[in-house]
Amino acid sequence: MPVDKVNENDLPRLFDVWEQSVRATHDFLSEEGIRDLVPLVRQILQKFAPLYCLRDTANQPFAFIGVADGNIEMLFVHPEHRGGGAGRTLIHFAVSHLNATKVDVNEQNHQAVGFYARMGFRMVGRSEKDPFGQPYPLLHLALPGK
Repeated sequence: MPVDKVNENDLPRLFDVWEQSVRATHDFLSEEGIRDLVPLVRQILQKFAPLYCLRDTANQPFAFIGVADGNIEMLFVHPEHRGGGAGRTLIHFAVSHLNATKVDVNEQNHQAVGFYARMGFRMVGRSEKDPFGQPYPLLHLALPGK
């Protein structure tokens, strides 16, 4: 699966990937909680650069990742493509090409916690609230020796 740089035309599809992924994996969020995130996510996706993605046969992104200062800031895979190696491919790309060594993950997102553990990340800290001040604890993970 080749990793490709996201372009401006991809943004609506990235938002869809984010929303479908969150609905499939963030069962601790209420519908209102997801709605509250929508404007923030739209703004972040417009401003965050660079973003990298994997594309389907129709050239549409189905998974994407963003890294800043060695921290994986976002990784989302459309539910129809989960379990096929997309997340692993993007993690390997982020570690080898973008110097990613850290990630924060919602403690209640057990699927993501397990995924990052399988990718070699280990807990180095914990915060009681997410970056938006909401009561969703974050686990701070890092690759050992990095």
